[in-house]
Amino acid sequence: MSKATGTILCGLVLGASGVRAQTPQNVLVVVNDNSPISRSIGEYYALRRAIPAGNICHLRTITDEAITRPQYNLEVAAPIADYLKKNNLVESVLYIVTTLGVPLKIPGTDGLSGDTSSVDSELTLLYSDIKSGSDMVHSPHPVAGSIPNPFFGKRTEQFSHPRFPIYLVTRLAAYDFDEVRGIVDRSLRAANRGKFVIDLSSSGYPDGETWLTNAASLLPPDRVVLDKTSAVLYNQTDVIGYASWGSNDKNRHQRFTGFGWLPGAIMTEYVSTNGRTFVRPPENWTLSDWNSPQLWFAGSPQSMTADYIHEGVTGASGHVAEPYLTMNPRPDFLLPAYYQGRNLADSYYISIPRLSWQNIVVGDPLCSLGKP
Repeated sequence: MSKATGTILCGLVLGASGVRAQTPQNVLVVVNDNSPISRSIGEYYALRRAIPAGNICHLRTITDEAITRPQYNLEVAAPIADYLKKNNLVESVLYIVTTLGVPLKIPGTDGLSGDTSSVDSELTLLYSDIKSGSDMVHSPHPVAGSIPNPFFGKRTEQFSHPRFPIYLVTRLAAYDFDEVRGIVDRSLRAANRGKFVIDLSSSGYPDGETWLTNAASLLPPDRVVLDKTSAVLYNQTDVIGYASWGSNDKNRHQRFTGFGWLPGAIMTEYVSTNGRTFVRPPENWTLSDWNSPQLWFAGSPQSMTADYIHEGVTGASGHVAEPYLTMNPRPDFLLPAYYQGRNLADSYYISIPRLSWQNIVVGDPLCSLGKP
């Protein structure tokens, strides 16, 4: 597969006035019946979002975060595909929501041509796999490298089938059930207010810095806090959106930002392994560096997506392994789309260049701030 180009996009955000709100009928919830917390999350989310009973798919698979490729194909992809087909949901379902207790990642080889992936990113391709007539048990799409996301950069187009032959997959996951319940409850109270905090780092990677700067330019000036200094922004209040280098900012030493997050707040950061696990670290664990393996948690010294959920974020991005900068969510697509009133899933997937890769999106896909 070819590399993502990392093309820098400048210009004005076009309004999303033509984009219709999606409904609970467009959501499929995936529950692992072998996991009590997965069952609880599925029940709670379905109740709060009024998801139809026929839009809940029950699996029986391992509860480990890592799953082999053959087992993923047999116990996750194939049953979901069968459920969609048997219940005539292939076209009407646009969003798939996995739950804590459904496997998170598929280990494999590293590098741009590697086959390590998140479960959720693989599931985005289930629509095209089904339409191809594949049996799902034998990896119907190529698994080496990444695959272009046809929805990437489509600022003004409504997400629909068959125009975009993918599903948008998000995950309801955190350190425990109460924190996942917080995601759901906050999503229902989201409102278009507060600040978008964008923190540059002088990292030496100009593309990433440019995308952050462009994101600020595409948002109303009175709604943006843009920091171009080497200092790390902590303890901001009334935050509705955040983009930064996370623990890849050499001056970031605190595990938590200390932000006051508003209901509906989202975040993204350029960090390779922030979605590596949803197991809670020890209370005294903090960020370190790649030269101190004795200080790592779950194989990495880096910041964690689940910590942002713990602090009060409603939506978040992450990576289960090294994605490379060009595969990270682009803040200059994500934040303006969300500000303009697109839902959480649309906003994140507009910003993610490639699929069958390392990315995860945490949150309720239907969460929306509404129009500015």
